[in-house]
Amino acid sequence: MKQDVILAGVGGQGILSIAFVIDNAALKESLNFKQAEVHGMAQRGGAVQSHLRLSDSSIYSDLIPKGKADMILSVEPLETLRYLEYLAPEGLIITSQSPYENIPDYPDRDKVINQVRKVNEARLIDSLKLARKAGSAKTQNMVMLGAASRHLIIKEKNLLRFIQVLFESRGRSLVDMNIQAFYLGQEAVKT
Repeated sequence: MKQDVILAGVGGQGILSIAFVIDNAALKESLNFKQAEVHGMAQRGGAVQSHLRLSDSSIYSDLIPKGKADMILSVEPLETLRYLEYLAPEGLIITSQSPYENIPDYPDRDKVINQVRKVNEARLIDSLKLARKAGSAKTQNMVMLGAASRHLIIKEKNLLRFIQVLFESRGRSLVDMNIQAFYLGQEAVKT
């Protein structure tokens, strides 16, 4: 059992929080994992991506080869397109359809979404709408994690456990809000 996932977005969207939850849940399940990340630390809004490799056997490289990712999980649709060459032919895209327009020449939103839709296995989620329903636009990352959860080799209960660990120091209401965002994302993929 193995799974290679590219996480993508921009600085401030919580990509590394998604990685924290998945990584710790994998450890709880005694899976091996490797994570490699590159992020635009110089400014909020810079490109952020992380290679997550999960397996019940040894993993020899942090990086996912091009054409081998089982999933691209993205909180920003334009960033999804940046990593398409990593997706395996039978791979799955789970991406937000809510752009983070942080550059003056951000491409036409409809053109970006249409490019993503050209991939057979693409699920587009209105993460901003669902995050607001959960209580805060800042929970879009947990909406997207919820949307991907049934396609990950990690058990839901362990993902939820580490969402709680991640946010518990900031109070129960923030934990509950992020868990609700997770469930809203999960529900959005069922329909």
